[in-house]
Amino acid sequence: MESHNSGKMVAISHFKADNGDLELSSPGRLSTINQAVAVSGIGANWGSQTSHRLPPETMVRMLRENGIQKIKLFDADYDTLRAFGRSGIEVMVGIPNDMLATFASSSKAAEKWVNKNVSHHISTNNVNIRYVAVGNEPFLKTYNGTFLRTTYPALRNIQQALVKARISNQVKVTVPLNADVYSSSTSLPSGGDFRADIHDFVIQIVKLLSDNNAPFTINIYPFISLYTDPSFPVEYAFFDGNATPLNDGGTNYYNMFDANHDTLVWALQKNGFGNLPIIIGEIGWPTDGDRNANLEYAQRFNQGFMAHISGGKGTPMRPGPIDAYLFSLMDEDDKSIDPGNFERHWGIFRYDGQPKYPLNLGTTNSGSLVPARGVIYLQQKWCIMKQNARLDGSDVAPSVSYACARADCTCLGYQTSCGNLDARGNISYAFNSYYQKNNQLDDACKFSGLGTITRADPSTGTCKFNIMIKAYYASAGQLSGCILRTSTLVVSVALFLLTNL
Repeated sequence: MESHNSGKMVAISHFKADNGDLELSSPGRLSTINQAVAVSGIGANWGSQTSHRLPPETMVRMLRENGIQKIKLFDADYDTLRAFGRSGIEVMVGIPNDMLATFASSSKAAEKWVNKNVSHHISTNNVNIRYVAVGNEPFLKTYNGTFLRTTYPALRNIQQALVKARISNQVKVTVPLNADVYSSSTSLPSGGDFRADIHDFVIQIVKLLSDNNAPFTINIYPFISLYTDPSFPVEYAFFDGNATPLNDGGTNYYNMFDANHDTLVWALQKNGFGNLPIIIGEIGWPTDGDRNANLEYAQRFNQGFMAHISGGKGTPMRPGPIDAYLFSLMDEDDKSIDPGNFERHWGIFRYDGQPKYPLNLGTTNSGSLVPARGVIYLQQKWCIMKQNARLDGSDVAPSVSYACARADCTCLGYQTSCGNLDARGNISYAFNSYYQKNNQLDDACKFSGLGTITRADPSTGTCKFNIMIKAYYASAGQLSGCILRTSTLVVSVALFLLTNL
């Protein structure tokens, strides 16, 4: 199962001739706005790569209570879509990349999918489906061209299927792309154009979108620039401006988002599509798994973004309201960590629907996030390493490696939330993660006699030893979401965790 964010690339302003990615050169200044004013229809991404889901009805109620008016999905799970019936929330359903080849080669398959996953929910369940996302970042460099020749034919066939179903006026197609599809030859937004190696493929898609009054969807991630480049000017990633603006022919750019966005606008304009609508498909900041992924930065970025778009000012090249989906709604403990340990921590809510930090979306009377209600937790018990167990025992490293490969140890590491644990604490954290993910089964805390169950919360400081929620099981198609996926962690991870950080 592919990660819906695997390989987000450095996002924009300075062209690097050595690798073709865009990064930032100089930063900027923006006046601080403390309170977000209501933004028209703020959206959020809701991914499903988690071992224990909250019931869709619980999630939809939480979305409504938080005034989140648009949701972007990465699949078309039946129970999830049905829960949006009569909610008034706009829905973007997703077609995974591994289905593109099927729809590219068969218009009948595309028609069947549209009838089952779009038309049915609109007519029978009264779901407000507005977009179909055909693929997800299919042109990422890390895919090495795998989906280059199937994305457009799949898009064309899905569009034709919408026309045949007589819903093409209501439901629009789009292709969420990563910001690595464009670059700048001058290090400025005005030098923007689509990457030469995929130029014709992108323009083919853009023309179809334009012909059908459909939007161009782009994912922009300042965090990734900071993650991949230690010399990246940190302040330019944010919106409260403690840096120098980037000057592009007299136009000043005070933050990376505006510069990145307008590089795309220039690319579209140069190719004759200057008026094509743009959707920000994903934008956000993770809270763990890296030294720059923390609650403070995430709150600062997301609140800054809300303030930045609240007045409808837009960007220098595109004045007016910005249509955006925050990434993401919830943490996902089954996501691939190939891009980095932070991948499982993008949510503004924890795995249990509890807010991570104060965030004013401008949509609630309280000015803060409303937690999920009626969440059912497992018992108040944890799995830890026995006090009399030896740290240098022969079974310790294999046990930790086994636990981390099948659960989630991404909060352990340099300057992460659990980065200050000692060796025994690291081992206990790994054991508990596996124990909770396996629904607190007694056998999941054995670890060759190293583990023991306790009712005393081992959490300390910023490091929380979680208690899992009761798993939600839906239709057969969704059960796969609860299957434990093995990550790429190896025994070396265990050896790292055994040292004092």
